[in-house]
Amino acid sequence: MVDGIRTKAFAILTALLVCTGCGSSTQLQEASLPPIQQQMKPPNFNVHVSGPHTYSAAVKSQQLQPRSTRVRRLSVPRDPVKGIYVSGWVAGSKKRLDRLIQLVDRTDLNAMVIDVKNEYGQLTYKSSLPEVNAIGADRHVAIGDIQALLRKLKDKHIYVIGRIVTFKDPLYAKTYPSFALQRKSGGVWRDVQGKVWLDPFQQRVRVYNAAIAKEAATIGFDEIQFDYVRFPDNGSKVDREVQYSSSRGGKSKSQVIAQFLKDATSGVHAAGARVSADVFGLVTSSTNDMGIGQSWRSISNAVDVISPMTYPSHYSTGMYGVKQPDLSPYAIIRHAMMDANHRNNLISSGSDQTPATIRPWLQSFTAKWVHPHQQYGAEQVNKQIQAAKEQGVYEFLLWSSNCKYDYRS
Repeated sequence: MVDGIRTKAFAILTALLVCTGCGSSTQLQEASLPPIQQQMKPPNFNVHVSGPHTYSAAVKSQQLQPRSTRVRRLSVPRDPVKGIYVSGWVAGSKKRLDRLIQLVDRTDLNAMVIDVKNEYGQLTYKSSLPEVNAIGADRHVAIGDIQALLRKLKDKHIYVIGRIVTFKDPLYAKTYPSFALQRKSGGVWRDVQGKVWLDPFQQRVRVYNAAIAKEAATIGFDEIQFDYVRFPDNGSKVDREVQYSSSRGGKSKSQVIAQFLKDATSGVHAAGARVSADVFGLVTSSTNDMGIGQSWRSISNAVDVISPMTYPSHYSTGMYGVKQPDLSPYAIIRHAMMDANHRNNLISSGSDQTPATIRPWLQSFTAKWVHPHQQYGAEQVNKQIQAAKEQGVYEFLLWSSNCKYDYRS
């Protein structure tokens, strides 16, 4: 019975996408330092871009019903995006959300990144997608009325970004274990935290996430952001342990990630929203995909915005010649943005390709597990912003898992 529901749901999801023309806990996200970041030796680029990206169209505030056939004009922000992360539970709390809206009102912030699908595979609002309903991914929603929430934020001229945790989805993997990464020795593979991951080489996995993205765009999100759009870190170890899907067809990790983003972007654009992708901070400096399928060139070519997670606390001692990264937020962001600009310049020079806008995630939390570390408040946040500005990067997002921010513009 479950297989029958799954097959029918998949067929419906595929049809929905084709018709548009598309061919851990959060705390752990802050705390985990991928082993690959301790091994990387960065190149020493010194490239400066001349100015910020500019935009000509205003954010379009429009309420659409899911599955509407109306075409919404692509949401493009008038000003550089400056945003904060807002979890689904905080977005669903009037008191806490109003407090963050007040922060936006009194500063130059103008955007919020709100969970659409979280680290547990749960959607934060009621979905009309058959496969979401079939596995109960929207059974426990944090946001009771998503359209009322979007209307409230847009009335305040807040640019709303929907975050989708993509291939780290324990709920989908539990329901359909055959679509999770498999051990060569048999059974479902788990990472060091005991978490299961979906296999990006599986088409149904990609279609499922792309359909959620399109639905969120249709509902009225201005932009869809794909997080965990990668394979698990410590790639060489994972490769030794995992038997990837036979549907891989000779594709590399970076190729399948890029293809997913291109296909998903097509559907999201048709629904009137832009697309962004989160990448490891060191992807700005790496010449390969770091074993996780994240290549700056391929991702920057696939989406509208690329967001490296450049938290100083997540860099190892000596990175960029900085002895104590958490104590040196300005230096870390300066080097990271120099390298990011260099990567984009390599794409745009001598070709007709347009790289994605650079919009880094900046640290707005205190990494107490790092030694030495410092308290991150307005001063440390502003040092990061200043470093990015000096490299011509005027957009940013602030990350705090508890959604508490000490920010003054």
